[in-house]
Amino acid sequence: MRINRYRIRANDDLSRGKMATEKKKKTTGHSCPNCLSPGMVEFHRLENVPVHSVLNISTREKALDFDTGDISLGFCDRCGFISNLNFDPDLLNYSSNCEESQGYSPVFSAYAERMAKDLIEKYDLRGKMIIEIGCGKGDFLSLLCHLGKNRGVGFDPAYVKGRDLEDSSDRVLFINDFYSEKYIEYQGDLIVCRMTLEHIKETKNFIGIVRRSIKEGQETVVFFQVPNVVRILRACSFEDIYYEHCSYFSPGSLARLFRQSGFDIINIKTEYADQYILIEAKPVNGDNPARASLEDDLENLKTYIRAFQSNYKTKLAYWKDRLQDYKTKNKRSVIWGAGSKGVAFLTTLKAYDEIEYAIDINPYRQNSYMAGTGQKIIAPGQLKEYRPDIVIVMNPVYLKEIEKNLQQMSLTPELLSL
Repeated sequence: MRINRYRIRANDDLSRGKMATEKKKKTTGHSCPNCLSPGMVEFHRLENVPVHSVLNISTREKALDFDTGDISLGFCDRCGFISNLNFDPDLLNYSSNCEESQGYSPVFSAYAERMAKDLIEKYDLRGKMIIEIGCGKGDFLSLLCHLGKNRGVGFDPAYVKGRDLEDSSDRVLFINDFYSEKYIEYQGDLIVCRMTLEHIKETKNFIGIVRRSIKEGQETVVFFQVPNVVRILRACSFEDIYYEHCSYFSPGSLARLFRQSGFDIINIKTEYADQYILIEAKPVNGDNPARASLEDDLENLKTYIRAFQSNYKTKLAYWKDRLQDYKTKNKRSVIWGAGSKGVAFLTTLKAYDEIEYAIDINPYRQNSYMAGTGQKIIAPGQLKEYRPDIVIVMNPVYLKEIEKNLQQMSLTPELLSL
């Protein structure tokens, strides 16, 4: 998952000390950043959580003393939007040292390629111009340009030259900066923004910039992908709540945001085991009333929120007991997935000693340390020597992929998934 790409300071200093208790904010009287209605109501709070999840940390000591912030999730009963009312962009340090890429997973790579091919076929993206906001290391934009012989411009201060998986140097311009109003003159036949909008606090303002970038008469299509908060609430997926994600969308709140910002919804759906919401939209003038049944989710959201707290306590107690039991029985336990889910899982459970290692297939993530709890991140191959008894998979989508990897190493640990 990507960390915040907007309204943040870009520097590499990891040693500023903890700041959560120094910058407390009130959690009442907040207006919704999505629809601007007043009176968001807090329903969930976490204190002293790491402000970054996938920024590489060089030592265990720095990881244990990593900067923290508070999470106060507030709900807007007008549009269904959920926001961290305590989010403070000044706590974040964003740099190319961020390692969010999922492209080393065969499962994820296949999914991304299917998505790219679908967009190319549906919108005849051949020889066209594509803009990507928050392009990360450039994988998806390069793929779109390679498969459709398109040209592209990608915006991301974390882009690292040479890291995009396709050779796209002659087709794509990467700009190491946050997308903002100053880049509004860049025009595209498709505007892509994947796993970035959830890191932006002022969502309505941001989508307004995107809408203003499309000139009158242009047939530009916008394609956004965000995490699905309905699944998070319904399944009480506490591992999907972390500081960089200040904005949480349901299909309804996302569609309402786009409609109120001057877009008509072409398609909205959930994918990847219900983890992601995908929305395709086009600019429109005048009224654009809601039509998709998937958008009618306000009452369900209220029900899930009411149940969330009790489910949350039950789920945390379950995992704390289980990890403690493994430790008491001297069973070697690891987590597989050293990204944001892994950091949230370990820090929420305060699992410092119960888990020794975090496993990640991304080589750029290996040999760094987990923010907040200090586990070393190692390559899968190192498990052949460690021989764990328990492997806890942070994302069930990758369960079969991980099981195959373990079998190839002749390892048969107990395999669990969240």
